[in-house]
Parts: sequence; C-alpha cells; structure tokens
Amino acid sequence: MTVSTAADRRLHVPAGTSADAGWRVVVTPETAGWRYSGLRVAELEAGGRIACAMGDDEGVVVPLAGSCRVTADDETVELSGRPDPFKGPTDVAYVPRGAHVTLDSARGGRFAIATARARASLPIRHVAATDVAIELRGAGASSREVRNLASPPAFDADRLIAVEVLTPGGNWSSWPPHKHDEERPDETILEEIYYVEVAAGPAAPGLGYLRVYGTEERPIDVLVEVRDGDVVLVPHGWHGPAIAAPGYDLYYLNVMAGPGAERAWRITDDPAHAWVRETWRDQAVDPRLPFGPAGANSPAVR
Repeated sequence: MTVSTAADRRLHVPAGTSADAGWRVVVTPETAGWRYSGLRVAELEAGGRIACAMGDDEGVVVPLAGSCRVTADDETVELSGRPDPFKGPTDVAYVPRGAHVTLDSARGGRFAIATARARASLPIRHVAATDVAIELRGAGASSREVRNLASPPAFDADRLIAVEVLTPGGNWSSWPPHKHDEERPDETILEEIYYVEVAAGPAAPGLGYLRVYGTEERPIDVLVEVRDGDVVLVPHGWHGPAIAAPGYDLYYLNVMAGPGAERAWRITDDPAHAWVRETWRDQAVDPRLPFGPAGANSPAVR
C-alpha cells in the first residue's frame, strides 16, 4: 500500500468546501487539476433561481430532488424531476457548450449539472425518465442499480458520460475495483467524479466509504468516509469499493470525460479481485433493487 499524501487527500472534497456563487458544489477541470470533467450542484428554495455560463463545457442537468425549468439561451425545457434519488429515475436536459444556463424551481430542490470540456456544441434536448435505461449489476452483497442517464451509445454528447449508481445499505458497488486511465482496446481514459448522497437513518445522517488506489507507476491512496454532498475525484488508478454502511442506502452521480476520439466507457478490473465476478453466477440480485417503483424502466440484469 502507498502512503496517502496531501495531494491524495485533496481528492476528497467534503460537502460545502467547494461552494461558490450560490452553488454548493463547484468542480471544474481547473479546480480538479485535470482537463475534462466537472460538476455543479445547487440547492434552491421555492421560487429560487441560479445561472451559469457553460463556456467550453457541455452539460446534463440532473434533478436530484424536485423539479425545475432549464433555460439555455432562448430555449427552455421543463424537468419533472423526482422527490429524491431513491424514489426512481429522473428526466434530464442536455445543455450545449457556450450556452448561458438558468435553473428556476417553483417548489425548490437540489439540481446537478454534470459537465465535460467539449469540442462541439449540440442542441439542447430533453430525455424522459422512462427513456433512462436501468441495469442491475452484480449479485448478492455486490448488487447495485445503475441508471444510464448519459452513457454511450444511447445518449448523444461530445465527451460527457454521466450515470447514477444506487447501492442498498450493507452492499458494495464499484466492485471489483476497476480503472480507466489508459487508451487501449479494453480501456479508455476517463477522469471521474463521484458526487455522493446518503439516505439518513432515524437518528443520524448516513455514511459510506470510498476507496481509490493507484498502480506502482502512478501511486495514489484514498480511503475516505463520505457523507451527504461529498465529492471524490478519481484522476487515475483503481477505484472501488464504494461501501454503503448497513442501514444507509448510498447514491452517487458519476461524471466522466476524457481525451479519446471515441466517446466510450471501457474498464479493466484489478486482476487481484476480478475473480469475484464469477461468484455472482450462483447468487441472486438483491431483492431491494431497483429503487423506486417496482420494475421501473424494466431494468436489465448483468
């Protein structure tokens, strides 16, 4: 194991520590120390409004809780949203590079904009919640739900990839550990952001744990307790597991982008732990999945 350094510790961004200009979370390629992936999260009161200039970034607006109107320059999209991430998938809006974006919420809520430094400007568009493909991955204590909000090839974007992962309390996700930091046939280079929300218990806020570790050539060592609103940055290396403490369901929004000519999400498992996938053949998927209405979006099991 490598020794955690000050640079490694900066990869954990606790809730509130990146707040700027009304946004509770602001991660840009510049603040992250990389080139492509970014994220903004705002919490709006009833009747609230917040705006930002996309500049060189494309984005996907994700209602975490509540509904909102998204305006990109002179075009508008209404997002129905949801009560919270554990109640089911949400509709989303793609916003183009160079747009001035405004979010308005009549009843208030939490809203994320997943961003990527883009080369092209695509039109604004709305994707219905019923069109978000859901997968149930793993089995047993490795069961989790993946909502493919903006993943290739179903969602058109220049560089941006964004998915939601939900892990029932007591389960592990991002398991076996994997990486995507080399350009080769079975892997693509993608910077990754984990934005975390944790279901609270009856008497205390929830918590979980995230692990990121490097290769011998590129050492990195992160093992952190995460709570509601925290961010973990993955510049390279193996990442996983993401652990949901018993009793506390775990949600995270993954934002990914990279330099490849092909927009693709290909990973390599840590060979020390890849064998775990074989054990899933004899285990059932956790019956607590999917979150939200039973059978929502006819989830595929893989």
